Amino acid sequence: MDQVKIGKFIAECRKNVNLTQMQLAERLNITDRAVSKWERGKAMPDTSIMLELCDILCISVNDLLSGEKINMENNNQKNEQLLLNMAKEIEKKNKIIWNAMWTIMTVSIIGLIGGLAIIKFFVPEGPWMLVAILTLCLVFLIPCFYALKLEVSVGAYKCKNCGYEIVPTYKQALNAMHRGTTRYLKCPKCNKRTWCKKVLNK
Repeated sequence: MDQVKIGKFIAECRKNVNLTQMQLAERLNITDRAVSKWERGKAMPDTSIMLELCDILCISVNDLLSGEKINMENNNQKNEQLLLNMAKEIEKKNKIIWNAMWTIMTVSIIGLIGGLAIIKFFVPEGPWMLVAILTLCLVFLIPCFYALKLEVSVGAYKCKNCGYEIVPTYKQALNAMHRGTTRYLKCPKCNKRTWCKKVLNK
């Protein structure tokens, strides 16, 4: 999706219905700053108000996401292109999140190993060493929990038995045994527990 094109289209449609940015914002219960961001191509309208926005501007959601009025002849073709573009954007965002998750895990593990080495050489044996090790492990767990949250937020886990793509809750993923990003989950379709591999194309 071309946010700049969509922004210009929103501005054009707003003027066509004789509304200022402030008036449009008041009708949507948002700030005029948000409307300004849309029209400058800096942000997109939230999905929760998209239908109401389209109703006010007398356009369809397809028109909005295309950044232009769509005639019925090429409507299906535009729909397919929009869905394809949205799928590509979701896939791109998923990859960014996935890479961030691995970066967090890698940096955390390096930090843990480095911290343990420092403790071994600079902290004398005894209760203070134990406190230092426990504190370091606790600090290490915080980014691990966040990395898991990122892992769960993208894609799905594919059931080895039936191929069904499972989207577990954070708690289910946290409690499941795992080997890397492969988790031992119960499939809601075949009701069997299998090692489910992470896939990003959900």
